[in-house]
Amino acid sequence: MNILEEFKGEDIYTRYAVDEKPNDSSFAMHVHEQCEIYCFVSGEAEYLVEGARYPLKAGSVLIMRPAESHKAKILGGGKYERYAVNFSPSLTERLDSRRILMNPFFERPLGRENFYPAAELGGEILRWFDEMCRGGEGYERQLVISTRLFLILEMIYKAYLKRGTAEYAPPTELSEQIVTYVNAHLFEHLSIPMLAERFFLSTSHFNRVFRLATGAAPWEYIIIKRLTAAREKIRCGEHAGTAAESCGFSDYSAFYRAYVKRFGCPPKNNMK
Repeated sequence: MNILEEFKGEDIYTRYAVDEKPNDSSFAMHVHEQCEIYCFVSGEAEYLVEGARYPLKAGSVLIMRPAESHKAKILGGGKYERYAVNFSPSLTERLDSRRILMNPFFERPLGRENFYPAAELGGEILRWFDEMCRGGEGYERQLVISTRLFLILEMIYKAYLKRGTAEYAPPTELSEQIVTYVNAHLFEHLSIPMLAERFFLSTSHFNRVFRLATGAAPWEYIIIKRLTAAREKIRCGEHAGTAAESCGFSDYSAFYRAYVKRFGCPPKNNMK
């Protein structure tokens, strides 16, 4: 990822990135512990979120909540340009005590209703992202970031309300069914052969379907999401061993090694 400009605050991180010759292998599936708003500017790409696949055009916006897996999939060799903002949901409580602006992020199933085309958001959206993610210093920069973030959240919320409260049908695509099943049983005993058998697939075919849907190998996906959930429990005061076990890790030493590899520190460093 070639980040040209970024701002890192205590509970918000903004960035503007451009890859002149993007390589799809450089964009791995990942999850965050914060909410994310992503705005596509240019390129040939689509976005994968929890098995859902979204086409991208200039001004398209995607929203992801904590632990919702996502990945850009590069489809061509042209310049890939985008903005992204990660922020803590608690940040909005200062002006939105009822947290209604967070409804588009949390009041929906995983991998559903992530996508907002530019036509639903209005012509100002790219300018607001540009003002938020590029230029400025110090207090003035923080002020611009805060005000533009709330403008963007309000715009997304209004678009969300216009969509109404549609009934969510069960996933019909095999890939969506698989990802939905894995998330529903994430902390239970899982194995790739067992999952493949559950969907009447060979392990190699299961791996291919899962990777195409999420951008990650099945076990990589499971481990990353388990680790992210365990870290959140530890940050909320739960003992590391208890958090590991409740998130599907039967071997604490294996959990410890995976945790350090993923987060660069031992679990105790994240305890209150």
